[in-house]
Amino acid sequence: MKKKFVRASVFILLASMSLSGCVVSKKKYEELLSRKNALEVDKADLEQKKQTLESEKASLEQQKAQLEQERAELEKQKAEYQASLQQALKEGKTLGENLNMSKSQIDKLNADLKAREQKLAELQRILDEKEKAVKNLRTRVSNALLGFNDKDLTVNVRNGKVYVSLAEQLLFNSGSTKVDPKGVDALKKLAQVLKEQQDVNVVVEGHTDDVPVAKGTVGMQDNWDLSVLRATEITRILTDAGVSPERVTPSGRSLYVPLETAKTKEARQKNRRTEIILTPKLDELFQILESA
Repeated sequence: MKKKFVRASVFILLASMSLSGCVVSKKKYEELLSRKNALEVDKADLEQKKQTLESEKASLEQQKAQLEQERAELEKQKAEYQASLQQALKEGKTLGENLNMSKSQIDKLNADLKAREQKLAELQRILDEKEKAVKNLRTRVSNALLGFNDKDLTVNVRNGKVYVSLAEQLLFNSGSTKVDPKGVDALKKLAQVLKEQQDVNVVVEGHTDDVPVAKGTVGMQDNWDLSVLRATEITRILTDAGVSPERVTPSGRSLYVPLETAKTKEARQKNRRTEIILTPKLDELFQILESA
């Protein structure tokens, strides 16, 4: 259905340009088609990365819960063996072999429990450090961006990540992908913080409202193009300012992740934004879970 829609759109575009006296060459048509195909591949790749990250997060949470469950089970078994030993003593079962066997089992449980407790303590330490790092990162970013209007720029923590949300009016003119000087200034200040935080990955997400891009806009077919091109432009500014390119991922969400679902002017203005998502790396945490 989507391919039929694209072909119909291309046909209408060619027809309208022919009526106005313009001739679209086969080369130009192929370039447009190639660009569309590349964008669709990029979109699928980004969706796959999103699913991978969500899967990794779910796996971490599941493994932590499993460790806690195993610890509780060990505690329960230890209590049962101790109760059994005490009962045996009360009943006069003092045979050395039985006593030694029970003691050996308790010693083994104690050793296993201690090992689990150490691993849980280490896991908790890393999680606490990550939470502390996220709070510190939010503070540094907020301090670096002081002076900008709260309606234009906000910094929040959600799901263990720092979200820097920049309104369209701070960065772009309507329908444009060129960042305004004031927006460039904000991005360069953010880049200075990120240069000092080498253990933080950066995702740049472009968001639009539900109003289609103007017909005939050069280089853009729809809001997907607009959101991706804006994210790419911001990525260039950050990397040109010194942020390592391998740490930054540009992506476009088009109109599909709105902050407001109303069709009012105010709601659409809120939805036209760019979110820069900062995530501390979790390599040490992954290593502990893999050794569980």
